[in-house]
Parts: sequence; C-alpha cells; structure tokens
Amino acid sequence: MTTSPAFRATRTLARGLLVGLLTAAFLAPFYLMLRNSLMDAQGLTAPEWTWWPSTMHFENFTDLFGDPAVSMGPALGNSLLIAAVTAPVSTLLASAAGYALARIPVPGRGVVLGLVVATLMIPGSVTFVPTFVVVGSMGGVNTLWGIIVPGLFNPFAVLLFRNFYLQFPGEIEDAGRMDGLGWLGIYRRIALPSSGAMIASLGALSFIESWNSFLWPLVIGQDPSAWTAQIALSTFLTSQTINLPGLFAGAVVTITPLVVMFLVAQRHIVEGIATSGLKG
Repeated sequence: MTTSPAFRATRTLARGLLVGLLTAAFLAPFYLMLRNSLMDAQGLTAPEWTWWPSTMHFENFTDLFGDPAVSMGPALGNSLLIAAVTAPVSTLLASAAGYALARIPVPGRGVVLGLVVATLMIPGSVTFVPTFVVVGSMGGVNTLWGIIVPGLFNPFAVLLFRNFYLQFPGEIEDAGRMDGLGWLGIYRRIALPSSGAMIASLGALSFIESWNSFLWPLVIGQDPSAWTAQIALSTFLTSQTINLPGLFAGAVVTITPLVVMFLVAQRHIVEGIATSGLKG
C-alpha cells in the first residue's frame, strides 16, 4: 500500500517534533544548571523568571575553588583517582571471572555462579555495616583505598561477561590450544581483545557509578582530605548554610567529566549492552 506525499511529510514532521521535544526535555536540566551557575543569590531567589542572567557571574566558579572551607579541587582529584582506578580494575576482574565461569570446566563452577547471582539479591543496606566494620578494622577509614576496594567486585558485570563469553566460538579456542596456549593465554590473547565493546561500555558505566557514589565515600571519608566531589558539593546546602550559586557552579563542574565520558563512549555503551554474542 502506497502512501501519499502529504502523509509522508506529516509523518516526518511529527517525528521531528517528537525528537525535538525529547531533546529539549533531555537538555533542560543542563540548561538550568548552567543558567543558575551564572546567577547571583538574589537572581536565583527572585520571583521573576529570567531565561538567562543579564550579568553573568563567572566568579561563582573562581569562588568555588577559592573557598577555604570546601576543598573542591582536592575533592575532584580524589573522585578522578577513585573512578580511574575502580573502572578498569573492576571491569577486568569481571571479565576474567566471566570468562572462567563461561569457558573453564572446573568443579563447582555452578555453585560459584549461584553465589554471584545471590549477591545481586542482597540489598546494599544489609552489607553496608559489615563492610564498614571490615574496612575500618583494616585501617581503611579516611583513606582512598577504603573507598575503592569494596567497589571492585561487580556481580552484574560478571554475569554480562559470562553471557558474552558463552557464545565465544570454540574453534578459536581450539586454534589457540594448537598454538600452545593455556586458558590464561587464550583469555589474554584472544578472548579479552575480542570483548572490546563490552569492556568499554561496562568500564564507562563503572566510571560513572564510581564518580556519582555518595553514601560510602561519605561514611569512609570522614576527614576533608578524603572527600570526593559529591561530598564537597553537598556542603553548599546544609541546615546551617545555603549557597545556591556555589551549589550550581559545583554541579556544572562535577558533571562535566561525566558528559565527556558519555559523549566519548556512548557508541560503545549501546553496543556493549545490546550485544549478546559475537558478530558473525
């Protein structure tokens, strides 16, 4: 059945309007953060709405790093270090565990897989206090490694990698064995390079999750020297003080690395999550 040119034009227009509305809804929070970060306190609390400040207050960003009470610069460095360590290490550990559960025939593999699945069913609030007791007894309070280590195991990523490696061609492994490779050599030289999309996507998601983490760094990093960017940002809005310009300026600064990460890795994120096996 053929459609008329008028119908096709109307359908194209409707699609364009829908995409435009969805794009505007997606970009609205970023616009509000940027707008509010360039206003003063009086403009933010004024009853009249303004689409853009008549006088842009860029000093909000300079004051953000010059405030002696809030160490935003070191906090951003801590967040960057924590995310930069957690993302690759947790992704590689999940990849190795997923490959072992999928390809290496060892006794008890099903039991280990069941335990991994069981960890997904346990609420984080149940393990929060025991984890804090263990990390605290090891001297991890007010240290960056105390924030990093508990987040290195990602059972969800292990399951994704296991499902990915289940469809890995056995002929490639056989060829590797003929070349004298063991399980570790096959994984390191063949399986790991073939899972680049999964590694990139889960690594990006792990970076974002680590960067946005708040409760665990808040409990472990009790000293300002161990604060992350999210904790430093929370100090602008307390029951004693309210610094809205600083809060929005800090939000713009802290969200910038995540936007850059998403723009760089968005193709890999979609491809890695959507891929259930190898492309043949």
